[in-house]
Amino acid sequence: MNPYTSPLNNRKDILTMLGVKNTSFGSFSLFSGNSHPLRHRKRLLWDMLAFSLLILMLMFVLWGTDELVKPLNIGKMQDISLDSRNLPFYALRTTVRMMVAVGFSLLFSLLYATIAVKSRRAGQVMIPLLDVLQSVPVLGYISFTVTAFIALFPHSNLGVELAAIFAIFTSQAWNMTFSLYQGFSNVPADMNEAAFVFHLSRWQKFWRMELPFATPGLIWNTMMSMSGGWFFVVASEAITVGNEKITLPGIGSYISLAIEQQNIHAIFYAILAMTVVILLYDQLMFRPLVAWSDKFRYEMTANQLTPDSWVLRAFQKSRLMARIWALVEKFIEMILRFRIPGRRRSPFEAIYNLRPPERYIDYAWYSLLSAGGLFGIIYTFKFLAVDITLAEILQVFEMAFATLARVVAMILISSLIWVPVGIYVGLHPRLAEKIQPVAQFLAAFPANLIFPVAVMLIATHHLNPNIWLSPLILFGAQWYILFNVIAGAAAFPNDLKEAARNFRVKGFDWWLKVMLPGIFPHLLTGAITASGGAWNASIVAEMVSWGSTKLQAFGIGAYIARETEAGDFHRIVLGIIIMSLFVVMLNRLLWRRLYDMAVKKFRFD
Repeated sequence: MNPYTSPLNNRKDILTMLGVKNTSFGSFSLFSGNSHPLRHRKRLLWDMLAFSLLILMLMFVLWGTDELVKPLNIGKMQDISLDSRNLPFYALRTTVRMMVAVGFSLLFSLLYATIAVKSRRAGQVMIPLLDVLQSVPVLGYISFTVTAFIALFPHSNLGVELAAIFAIFTSQAWNMTFSLYQGFSNVPADMNEAAFVFHLSRWQKFWRMELPFATPGLIWNTMMSMSGGWFFVVASEAITVGNEKITLPGIGSYISLAIEQQNIHAIFYAILAMTVVILLYDQLMFRPLVAWSDKFRYEMTANQLTPDSWVLRAFQKSRLMARIWALVEKFIEMILRFRIPGRRRSPFEAIYNLRPPERYIDYAWYSLLSAGGLFGIIYTFKFLAVDITLAEILQVFEMAFATLARVVAMILISSLIWVPVGIYVGLHPRLAEKIQPVAQFLAAFPANLIFPVAVMLIATHHLNPNIWLSPLILFGAQWYILFNVIAGAAAFPNDLKEAARNFRVKGFDWWLKVMLPGIFPHLLTGAITASGGAWNASIVAEMVSWGSTKLQAFGIGAYIARETEAGDFHRIVLGIIIMSLFVVMLNRLLWRRLYDMAVKKFRFD
């Protein structure tokens, strides 16, 4: 068969042509690699275990859906008890909200990142907009959306639940979207060339190559997003509508009440419940996903140590699940074989500039963007000019520079600490299995539970809040860097590690010439999302309180928190606009330039 003239008949041909031994790449099969026979009794046990897990998952979904559509009863919903016997019910309600938010975040990420990568003009708007969206405080979304959601569903819990889910969604989606965008942008050139040679349509190329290539990093960032959602669970489950406070049953509202009543025992029980929940969804969801996604590693030699999961093994060794999944797989194959008509673009067109000139379309597009930007600036100026002076605007800019210094310093410190740790964990799958739930718990630990200790230490020793409140920003930034570095090290091709070993590249040269360039795109994705998380965390880190003691640092985070407490809408908008401006400028002038360099110089081509 001549590969340059014949269509693709077998998806493994592409990997064979590239020399990649991991031939399950591009296949979403759950049962690849499981061919050894088992005794009938063992098969029956695996069938029972897999079927039980499936039934429990379905019951969980049905129960959560039933709770969402129950009638709205504000007075009853406010009745939150600190009795520890209620924590299992609260934990289930919170977990349902977070799982639904992750589902919406995944769908949003797929659509948003795909459009931003595939369309050059759309990407010029969507990526800066994503920078703005991740810089807007999560609590700011609630004030604009809760009334709308309740108005849509006035007679059921669904409106309030959707408002809480949307708040959690805004703490998860941006990180996952940046991860997918980074994965799609770094698909090796030889894979693109193989897709063209074997006549893959854009639809097939996306599902066969681009999405599988980005899947390992997406799963690790989904873990980070899931953990990051816990940071805002407290605010999302206690919502104020006018003069009425609606409290949703959950761990977040439980923690909020425990902090309000300064109940140390209840806080301990809440932390214990969080630990159990994190361990459960790590074992039942994320560890199987990490083990399954290992087959999407792009490499020419097989790794000796691979991630493992007892849940994945249960589904792979079950005859019942194999038969069920065979039907699902046939449906997936039908979708993947679907060909959307249209011109296939050659990967060489970008090199030789074969596309017809589009200069006039670009002129019209840029003119439209300039007109829209000018209209936004004029409208914003009229809105803020009501009762805000130029001197106050300049002072807010000065506060933003102070917060910028804290954010940059905390990202540098986080990188120095977690890059070596993340590389070591990512290169050792067995260690990663043990570290995975610990890292998720630390990332999920609500930072407001640490504030009382920080306030007492700073107040007791008369320390400067401008300096000693800054480390609290780490709790909103460091985990993005750790999870992305682990994902980058775990996806590092094994053949490159063997090449470095054969050429005896060791010590400082190994770090500088092998590993750091290999994980550099992942590190930058972590730095970009960490930057947004740090700006967001400054809202709560620069103004903290415990009882009657309140501490403030000079910064735009404290300014937004103070004006939010005062209810001054114009100044809240001013603070958010200036913070978003700083985030976009930092990303455009620093992170994006480094990211473009990483895409050009450090891709596995």
